Amino acid sequence: MPSDAKLYNDALLYHSQPTPGKISVVPTKKHTTQRDLALAYSPGVAAPCLEIEKNPHDAYKYTSKGNLVAVISNGTAVLGLGDIGALAGKPVMEGKGLLFKIFADIDVFDIEIDEKDPEKFIQTVKAIAPTFGGINLEDIKAPESFEIEKRLVAELDIPVMHDDQHGTAIISAAALLNALELAVKKIDQIKLVVSGAGSAALASANLYVLLGVKVENIIMFDVNGVLSSERTDLSDLQKKYALAKPGITLSEAIVGADVFLGLSAGNVLKPEMLLAMAPDPIVFAMANPTPEIDYNLAISTRKDVIMATGRSDYPNQVNNVLGFPYIFRGALDVRATKINEEMKMAAVKALAGLAKEHVPEQVNIAYGEKHLSFGREYILPKPFDTRLIEVIPVAVAQAAIASGVALEPIEDWEKYRDQLAERLGSGSKWMKQLVNRAKENPKRVVFAEADQLDVLKAAQIAYEEGIAIPILLGNKDLIYELMSEISFDAPEGVIMVIDPKSDEQKERRSQYAYEYWLKRQRKGVKLFDAESIMNERNYFGAMMVMQHDADAFISGFTRSYANVVKPIIEIVGRKTDCRKVSATNLMLTPKGPLFLSDTAVNIDPSAEDLACISHMTAEMMQMLGMQPVMALLSYSNFGTSNHELSTKVSQAVKFLHEHFPDLLVDGEIQADFALNQDMRHDRFPFSKIEGKKVNALIFPGLSSANIAYKIMKEQHDVASVGPILMGLSEPVHIVQMRATVDEIVNMTTIAVIDAIDRQRVKV
Repeated sequence: MPSDAKLYNDALLYHSQPTPGKISVVPTKKHTTQRDLALAYSPGVAAPCLEIEKNPHDAYKYTSKGNLVAVISNGTAVLGLGDIGALAGKPVMEGKGLLFKIFADIDVFDIEIDEKDPEKFIQTVKAIAPTFGGINLEDIKAPESFEIEKRLVAELDIPVMHDDQHGTAIISAAALLNALELAVKKIDQIKLVVSGAGSAALASANLYVLLGVKVENIIMFDVNGVLSSERTDLSDLQKKYALAKPGITLSEAIVGADVFLGLSAGNVLKPEMLLAMAPDPIVFAMANPTPEIDYNLAISTRKDVIMATGRSDYPNQVNNVLGFPYIFRGALDVRATKINEEMKMAAVKALAGLAKEHVPEQVNIAYGEKHLSFGREYILPKPFDTRLIEVIPVAVAQAAIASGVALEPIEDWEKYRDQLAERLGSGSKWMKQLVNRAKENPKRVVFAEADQLDVLKAAQIAYEEGIAIPILLGNKDLIYELMSEISFDAPEGVIMVIDPKSDEQKERRSQYAYEYWLKRQRKGVKLFDAESIMNERNYFGAMMVMQHDADAFISGFTRSYANVVKPIIEIVGRKTDCRKVSATNLMLTPKGPLFLSDTAVNIDPSAEDLACISHMTAEMMQMLGMQPVMALLSYSNFGTSNHELSTKVSQAVKFLHEHFPDLLVDGEIQADFALNQDMRHDRFPFSKIEGKKVNALIFPGLSSANIAYKIMKEQHDVASVGPILMGLSEPVHIVQMRATVDEIVNMTTIAVIDAIDRQRVKV
């Protein structure tokens, strides 16, 4: 893993290149003609201005206000950095904006206010509030944060929430409900010890009390000791919990406690304290990056502990991203005037309930789990659970309506759920799920062109992210020189650097040559030729996989696709049950992942070939955790042409319907009808893919497929992974010539998942 200095430098590069910062403003209307500009600005813009002047609520109709949240801070309590100032806190606020967008499709302006005086800060926020549909307060120190939020909630008519307080409170409250259920304890009878008395701890305790915890059963500590009536340095909010015996220590208070809530500092909860707690103790150790007690230490100390932390590398992560994007989504969608206690409680119960539902296979796949189910290691949904956006906003919106703070109630809830699901379409978020899955079981991946800087950078990222264990092929001196240049460090013996031409590889080269000759001796290959061929990296690297000296193989950066695919097919060959080798491209679009097949191999596939390509694409999608909904494309729709170019498509569909009746696939169909559900519904309601969002397009030939994917990959906000080879006997994949570092990393992720899946099938 990278050193702190390496991570520091990488973070600086990430934030500065290729464009400074993490968010931007993107137009939502056409702006290519003079008429467009006349409508967007002068004189056309006067029309919505006058309408809003007559009716201020029309701002939601004519502007972006309804989907725009301000992330506002004065930089007085930034993450673990403290009071670093408004400007220094801006990267954090931009990051929060990014999370709002990718998890709930909410647009954000981050606003850093250089003002520590609470009254002046409040007046500043009130003055700019008309711009926004909601306000997320962030990284403001306590106790001022409580007064600021309280005033703004009361004095503004849009949702306001300080996420540092309520986000942690809401997520941990959901975890508490489920942990108590597993421990078979009643909430009104538990003894709760809290380490920390800042904004998050106080907000959590307040919410727990609303859930049923008795105030007199809470003992709270801050850096100066237990909160007690004799303390004169407590805020009004802290005094509510100043009920403990003066001078009692954490070690004394923890005896017999049912729950420990840690929002303080690392390692304050000692193993002997954990042993002194009641049976089935619940420990929420949420200090970051070092919890109040290490997870592994805790579970080895007590087998009956139910443990949660703020870290993603342990079960039961209390992560605010489970809450704030979806809470604001629900509040905005009904134009709530505030986020009240009823809405927070609805989020708590919805989160707790979701953890007890059956977990979709794609979530298991994303996190490398065999079968996630409600229990001691799963009391909260995972952050990349795609059901969150369909569950939490609905619960929040319903609570807003029931409590009378919604100005635009929702009537068709099923339609609303469909709209929420559509908002989820970020391809990059889906790719993150695949990365998480690969990291659960990283595999040995051969990089055939590791003496190319971009390939080596990709291998470095794959290693440092825990995606893969690289095997680097190429000129060793050059590779080591480049590794030094980019600070690519690894413990000795972890990463292999191999020059296939070197004398030290002579024995392995001879072994590979012999195995290759056995495979190709009846196809004109002599043993002498085989020994010469093994000097070439693509042959050597592919043989490493075939001989199980590696798990997967990546090549193609310096050579054309056709030149690389030839040795791959010669050495690796097709699966025994596979008619064809083909390729699909995974396009990561703002509306979600979209697969295009066949983009690289079969020039003019027959009907049988198209059926085979379709089936392989479906299997690839299922391997990657996606339910395929496929359209076989043509220039015609369902028999409107008798030309052989369209009839072969319809014949392929007929074969698929007969032999794979459970597969959601149809055609022949034009691309616009395939991608536009409303158009398809109006014209072809009989289609097998009616009411479904198509996520795979099968093209009638290589020409159309390759052109389509090349056009798409050059568009804004569309990234391509592939072409991904399908039908080979081993996980071998080829990137496009001069692929970007990100494209190589993404392909490496796919290769690792491919290797994991094949290993699982063999077992």
